[in-house]
Amino acid sequence: MSLKKTSLYAVTTAAALSLALTACGGSTGSASSGGTWDKDATVNIGSLYEPQNLDNTAGGGQGVTEALNGNVYEGLFRLTDDGDVEKLLAADYKVGDDGLTYTFTLRDGVKFHSGKELTSADVKYSLQKVLAEDSQSARKSNLEVVKDIATPDTKTVKVTLSQKSISFVYNLSYVWIINSEAKNLKTTEDGTGPYTLAKWTRGSALGLQRFAGYWGEAAANKEVVFHYYKDATALNNALLTNAVDVVTSEQSPDALEQFKNNQNYKVNDGESTTKLLLAFNDRAKPFDDVKVRQAVSAAIDDKKLLQSVWGDYGRLIGSMVPPTDPWYEDLTDVNAHDVDKAKKLLAEAGYEDGFTFTLDTPNYDPHPTAATFIKSELAKVGITVKINTITPDEWYTKVYQNHDFTATLQEHVNDRDLVWYGNPDFYWGYDNKQVTAWIDQAEKASTTAEQTELLKKANRKTAEDAASDWLYLYPQIVVANSKLSGYPLNGLNSQFYAYDIQKKG
Repeated sequence: MSLKKTSLYAVTTAAALSLALTACGGSTGSASSGGTWDKDATVNIGSLYEPQNLDNTAGGGQGVTEALNGNVYEGLFRLTDDGDVEKLLAADYKVGDDGLTYTFTLRDGVKFHSGKELTSADVKYSLQKVLAEDSQSARKSNLEVVKDIATPDTKTVKVTLSQKSISFVYNLSYVWIINSEAKNLKTTEDGTGPYTLAKWTRGSALGLQRFAGYWGEAAANKEVVFHYYKDATALNNALLTNAVDVVTSEQSPDALEQFKNNQNYKVNDGESTTKLLLAFNDRAKPFDDVKVRQAVSAAIDDKKLLQSVWGDYGRLIGSMVPPTDPWYEDLTDVNAHDVDKAKKLLAEAGYEDGFTFTLDTPNYDPHPTAATFIKSELAKVGITVKINTITPDEWYTKVYQNHDFTATLQEHVNDRDLVWYGNPDFYWGYDNKQVTAWIDQAEKASTTAEQTELLKKANRKTAEDAASDWLYLYPQIVVANSKLSGYPLNGLNSQFYAYDIQKKG
């Protein structure tokens, strides 16, 4: 699970996708029309998501993934902007006949930014860092299948699992390989990527510079600067005044017309994996009753909410699974908007006169807007909502760690994150033994077809149980100056690869 503006990042289940040898070539952005590009250009990137620190296992937040993943740090594998998994620092790997042993051979000639050569000890250290007791990475639970990590020589890493994991290679694409001797990783870095950290000015900007000693194809630009803004209006103004060249994720749909009707800009509508959830505490009354969850889901007009926030962008989803996941099915009809049905379900659950609950709401957009809308919708069926606005840090402690809530709003960024409904200890407390079994069996599956079939069952059941109310799927709108090409369009899981961006002079 990745949560916007919080300190959580998660690894999720994935199909065993095709693996291809690659360096950092091959852009997914739009092609520029004519002209020459400046190899020594500075690309200015506008974002709303500043890192909380630079360590993705210490609560760095969405911003640290956006800025550093793939740019400064690399993994044994990488997740492309199209959702494929490719070999990166792993030159090759083999899987044992029992499916429990993975042997990785590291690429030659890879050096960290400090000059130290990459060895198997660094890979072992990086995995252990994710699995450490004090790690805040939600990837930790998915990688706990790791039973042993051996380093028979400097170029070989042998990982033994406690059980089969069809998603293991996919999950490794989220693990940054870090110099085992590096210190102070919350404020400094030592990765192997095409850029080094130049300067981070908290509250303002984070700069990256092309790494001359990079093992692969050099970055297409000399410098990248992520500029951070407090709101979408300021971000759009920066783009209009050429203070930034590209916006990683447009959050103000009302402002798009000024870019769509201007030849100096290009508006790109990519694929998103970010879901806005009304997450119930399924352990707590009244949401321990499936009929109450179904009633609340049916009472809220998700389509009207989506249009009020995003206009013609985004889409309804009906479950935790976006269309880019292999096990997607359109389940929007399962708990579709129906006020009469909502009232009937409430009466059957013993709440004919409604009830009152507190909705813990993060203090950044669109949560306050969505909370106000939900309050209005539920009042129509006799439910009173008390909105409790909290900061991301308060949310992390109160909701995620302590499970001290009745219902909450939150964005889940990652693809293939249905798996959290198979974990009864997760913050929303959904506990269906059959769903847990299906998700567990899917992870141990021998084929992607078997995995897909099982996860479709799990997804449908969570939808039928209204385990949460999946309000809508965000759009992924990247707006860029027309002088730019090679930027990512989809930005899966908040990553934003900058190394292929070309800027015309």
